[in-house]
Amino acid sequence: MIFIQPLTILQRVIDYIEEHIKDEIDPIQLAEMAGYSPFHFYRIFQKHIGYTVMDYVLKRKLQYALHELVHGKKIIQIAMDYGFETHSGFTKAFKKCFGSPPSLYKLHCPRSLPQKLDLMSLQQKKIGGIVMQPKMIVKPAFSVAGKTFESIIENVSYTRDLPAFWDQKGLTDGSTERMLYQLLAPQKHGEYCINLGSTEYEDRFTYIFAVDLDLGVSLPDELTHLEIPPATYAIFKTPLVGVEQFVSAIKGTWQYILEDWLPHSAYEVDEAAFDFEYYDEHCHYWDYEKIYMEIHIPIKERE
Repeated sequence: MIFIQPLTILQRVIDYIEEHIKDEIDPIQLAEMAGYSPFHFYRIFQKHIGYTVMDYVLKRKLQYALHELVHGKKIIQIAMDYGFETHSGFTKAFKKCFGSPPSLYKLHCPRSLPQKLDLMSLQQKKIGGIVMQPKMIVKPAFSVAGKTFESIIENVSYTRDLPAFWDQKGLTDGSTERMLYQLLAPQKHGEYCINLGSTEYEDRFTYIFAVDLDLGVSLPDELTHLEIPPATYAIFKTPLVGVEQFVSAIKGTWQYILEDWLPHSAYEVDEAAFDFEYYDEHCHYWDYEKIYMEIHIPIKERE
């Protein structure tokens, strides 16, 4: 008897969904295709993909609809093509998925087709689930302040190398975070982890762990101020995982962005701005069973 691993079977299902994205997709038919009972199929699908079957189908339909939206197709026609009965039903589903209505998101959305999913590649990157299309926003300049850390490492280019250094004193025990909120009392909760770029020493890696610096707040001598220039960002959320898989999910998401998404997109990194990791209350494992964070990539259209 030949054993076919679940990822191989699920890849066939994923490919079928892509090929029939405008059709009505029956989850029971997908289970039959996979050779499992519906109950067993739904459980395996959610375990490996990170979404229920129909939630995944809906999100992929909306991603393809987004591509047609940015290329000028009317919303009502898109809604009909992808199986939504009404304009309002499509808009409601779109807003729930992407966080804003189609009319607004159209201004800052990806211009390329949703990338084909390769489950084996995602497993090798240990991401812990599927990374969906990023949200695009134009963000004005803002100020942060925090504590800088320096490590010695070779070939550092991106913030993706940060998780390896979270064992630094002051990060894992929460003391740096508490100190920043005590001294600066920012109005918005959230921490930034930003690579400050290369120095004269190629093996030195300097980064800042910071919070928002609100207007009028005085900066203590022991902290560093950084002005973040305005930029267009692609914002990626890491898959929802348990705390044990969190660092692995962050590293894997960075790898996916740089090796898979960027090369196949219509964008390149805007090196005049900063990429950064952003952590808010959704990464508090003491409040949530599953946690995530965001990776913000400054982008510009390829020349």
